Amino acid sequence: MGMNDNYVIGVDYGTDSVRAVVANCSTGKIEGTSVFEYPRWKKGLFCNPATNSFRQHPLDYIEGLEASVKGAISGLDTNTISNIKGISVDTTGSTPVAVDRKGTPLALKDGFTDDPDAMFILWKDHTGVREASEINTLAKTWGGTDFTMFEGGIYSSEWFWSKILHVVRTNERVREHAFSWVEHCDWIPALLCGDTDPLRLKRSRCAAGHKAMWHPDFKGLPAEEFLVMLEPQLAGLRDRLYNKTFTCDEAAGVIAPDWAEKLGLPAGVIIGVGAFDAHLGAVGGEIRPGQLVKVMGTSTCDMIISPLHSGDEKLVAGICGQVNGSIVPGMLGLEAGQSAFGDIYAWFGKLLLWPVTDIIGGMNWLDDDLKKRIETETSDRIITELSRRAEDLEPEDSAILALDWMNGRRTPDANQELKGAIAGLSLGSDAPRIFKALVEATAFGSRMINERFISEGVKIDGVIAIGGVAKKNPFVMQVVSDVLNMPIKVASSDQTCALGTAMAASVVAGVHKDVPSAQKAMGGGFEKEYRPDPSRAAAYDALFKKYKALGNYIEMSAI
Repeated sequence: MGMNDNYVIGVDYGTDSVRAVVANCSTGKIEGTSVFEYPRWKKGLFCNPATNSFRQHPLDYIEGLEASVKGAISGLDTNTISNIKGISVDTTGSTPVAVDRKGTPLALKDGFTDDPDAMFILWKDHTGVREASEINTLAKTWGGTDFTMFEGGIYSSEWFWSKILHVVRTNERVREHAFSWVEHCDWIPALLCGDTDPLRLKRSRCAAGHKAMWHPDFKGLPAEEFLVMLEPQLAGLRDRLYNKTFTCDEAAGVIAPDWAEKLGLPAGVIIGVGAFDAHLGAVGGEIRPGQLVKVMGTSTCDMIISPLHSGDEKLVAGICGQVNGSIVPGMLGLEAGQSAFGDIYAWFGKLLLWPVTDIIGGMNWLDDDLKKRIETETSDRIITELSRRAEDLEPEDSAILALDWMNGRRTPDANQELKGAIAGLSLGSDAPRIFKALVEATAFGSRMINERFISEGVKIDGVIAIGGVAKKNPFVMQVVSDVLNMPIKVASSDQTCALGTAMAASVVAGVHKDVPSAQKAMGGGFEKEYRPDPSRAAAYDALFKKYKALGNYIEMSAI
């Protein structure tokens, strides 16, 4: 640490936990870090997986903000802490919450503390499937602008309006007490600034453009006439939301005195406008034009940026939106992704773990410590062992074919009602072969996204991978490289989303002039490159055709 170095904090809200990092603005070195797991979420509170309902309590976020930031700076000297200049935040999304006139989430108010509809509606909540379908139908038939045009032409149940519409229709108390709705990535910066007024807080361009059908051509959000036709009870809500949006290089404000004292930070720290984790993860992964960044975790987000040239923006069908400045300000940001990736492997592992938890766990002649040890060690090793065994199998060794729609399909062409499938099973189908088919299915889903981009004229020169799967599972990464028939570089940083958020904070605080400058100074480079095996790539070409045929059959059967 240099005496004159500047530092920033990146706060990364994931699905299960929040991480804070303190980064050196000159080198990108992480000087301190801390992770806080959401206690209520960890207990499974306020969620119902059987109905795809996933809600998170705002107290998990507030407690996590304080604990993670204080933990990240706890080992730092006073000189370093005094030179912290900015904080930026990324979150999952779309993860909106109903708020009162002051911007307080309803779950923090008496009478709503245990109401899931008054909490943040997590990105993977699919309770609004019917509402998404209605949005898509009306957008194409109401006689006016198709407000889904910059969202890939198909609106998803994972996004802002579907979730709001579902709650408005099904929970009268929340509807009557909700003055407005705020995305998680907008609410945390506003909280740090001490002003959560929904009419004043700065809204993220990233969240608004990709998930809420915001666009300058529409003068903001979809027209009031459209929203009222969709649901009369939405009348007036547009005026209580927003028209303007802001990119991640802009300031949301200055840290409030009470939060500076609570976190142990100096006065005057600049708070940046928030954005989604995947988008700032792409920044941390050193995205540049032509390089597709794959954020590979429980789900995937695939990001690409393109220079903006007046009048020649081409609409790309079936993706998660294209928005000016949503990833790197001044560039067109395009997003796609898969609704489940690592979640599919976790589901299969949990399925295989059933005898351990439910049979061995019920054996009273084993002491509790031994049962817990068996369960923990099996759980910790199961994906690693499956990967090791599957790695020895050639693509043609198994007739099993899987479809990666276990959590619906995000892109291309969002349809969250679709289900996954496993075909070609025989009495010789064992766990490693089924696992291998599931990995191949997720890789084929990735290839579907690449092919859609390419067919729509988006150039892909290379692939950069970030996230837990990219760092931890070489087998999966090699299969994806073989299926895409492209090299994949893995970013060195273990905390790419948090690092990208810190890069944004350095720009907001005036340390770097723009995001590319911050990337150049603070980027960590790449630790590994996976290259496709020509023979396996050829074999996967044939299997990919079968994957598409199975997908067509399943989708047509579902109609």
